[in-house]
Amino acid sequence: MGSATRADGPLLIGGRPFASRLIVGTGKYRSNAEMVSAIRASGAEMVTVAVRRVDLDRTKEQGILHHLDPAEFFLLPNTAGCYTAADAIRYARLGRAAGLNDWVKLEVIGDERTLLPDTGATLEAARELVADGFHVLAYTNDDLITALRLEDAGCAAVMPLASPIGSGLGLVNPYYIREIKRRLAVPVIVDAGVGTASDACLTMEQGVDGVLMNTALAAAEDPVGMARAMRLAVRAGREAYLAGRMASREIAVPSSPRAGMLE
Repeated sequence: MGSATRADGPLLIGGRPFASRLIVGTGKYRSNAEMVSAIRASGAEMVTVAVRRVDLDRTKEQGILHHLDPAEFFLLPNTAGCYTAADAIRYARLGRAAGLNDWVKLEVIGDERTLLPDTGATLEAARELVADGFHVLAYTNDDLITALRLEDAGCAAVMPLASPIGSGLGLVNPYYIREIKRRLAVPVIVDAGVGTASDACLTMEQGVDGVLMNTALAAAEDPVGMARAMRLAVRAGREAYLAGRMASREIAVPSSPRAGMLE
């Protein structure tokens, strides 16, 4: 392991440490067995579960929760599929009441076609859930002002998108992501739009604290193989950021000095 890795600490969210900076979802897999194998291959410790879309009864073998051991994975309930602040608050509380935990990945969608977030409703829900004792990780767009307001609302982490959910377009606006990371004190986890390992590596090279993905793994031809690739890519991107890249130039610079060359 290089010096960059040794100098790096764990990802801290809400005071809880995570060794892995990759967070993965549980939707769209062809089988529960494939889902668990891919999650394990990814090395992720935190795993998201859509409260509105899964059976919260752990005793049912066909359900996702039956296959996710809380002793192995930290389960992060999310409010996917919610289009109002009231719905998001309701499903966050439902997940807590069902015995998940008081953490929530907050999603309030504003547009059904693009699945872009409703930032006003997200802020409204975040304030109420924080006041209700939740650790809120808020999905948002790549807008600095919204990110700052979510931090001010008490969110434990802010999660700007790389590109629209499920698009696989990769990191569309690296400048905005870097600026959000520079300005916020809470962790910045890029969520949505990562399609392949190079996308994950490039995203981590911006200095963000982590990456969350789902479709990139579940929709791959080989989800387990892609999960392994993503694990390595996230690590490589983090180490490259910590190591500090060379300066970009518009002219060639010889890698060997001209002085002392043999005639």
